[in-house]
Amino acid sequence: MAQAEGGYYVPHSSWWPIIGSVGVTALVVGIAMWLEGMGASLWVTGIGAVITLIMVIGWFGDVVREGVKGLYSDQVDRSLRWGMIWFIFSEVMFFAAFFGALFYARVFSVPWLSGEDPATSRLLWDSMVLSWPTAGPGNVGMEFQPMGPWPLPTINTLILLTSGVTLTIAHHALKAGNRGRLVTYMWFTVALGLLFTGLQGYEYYEAYAHLNLRLDTGIYGSTFFMLTGFHGVHVVIGTLMLAVISLRCMKGHFSPDSHFGFEASAWYWHFVDVVWLGVFIFVYVL
Repeated sequence: MAQAEGGYYVPHSSWWPIIGSVGVTALVVGIAMWLEGMGASLWVTGIGAVITLIMVIGWFGDVVREGVKGLYSDQVDRSLRWGMIWFIFSEVMFFAAFFGALFYARVFSVPWLSGEDPATSRLLWDSMVLSWPTAGPGNVGMEFQPMGPWPLPTINTLILLTSGVTLTIAHHALKAGNRGRLVTYMWFTVALGLLFTGLQGYEYYEAYAHLNLRLDTGIYGSTFFMLTGFHGVHVVIGTLMLAVISLRCMKGHFSPDSHFGFEASAWYWHFVDVVWLGVFIFVYVL
């Protein structure tokens, strides 16, 4: 897989950016309509999702074909790496917002409303006593059980940590030129990602069916489902990325010296692992 010699590859003109803009806009507008209870929201959301999916498949397909043809120079490779680094940084900030909301609610809001600041407590919710986890003063009396770390969250933690190990083994196999070992451990990683998603789905069923823990269960329910839910979405996306990379490995798209597509997916998956450790400690354990 020869690389372009010198220069900087300039791709041909493409409609994918505008198509993606239309799809993402329709998707966001559809979700906003759904939150407002508007009737056509599911249609708008579905159309936006389909357009976005077509854009992702088409655009990434073009990038893969360009890479396989050897059109990318070392400078393009560096640009792709920096692009992935900034993308992951944006994801770090995304989750930092939700962890910040959890921290503020637990460390500041609950103590203030429970009398740590008498003036605030008397003004807003007189004689209110709260302790975490709580649904909040507006939902006093709402009976629910918090989700503990055992057994499903702990099992899922072990699954994700194991997936990080299998992915690392696959990476070393790729650099060693051992394609059979590479493909085997890549599919192991994909299977572990699917298992994590399945167990989290069962955890949500238990929360709704037996713990009365829902997205509308006040501040605890909202922070719990926003953090675990968005992380779950990232696991699904990462699993799809790894599945595509596994198929590309089977087709021989990567070499020991040129495999940024593999590395980008691996970076993303390890990021997902690290975020889960934070979720596990601050949402389930503490």
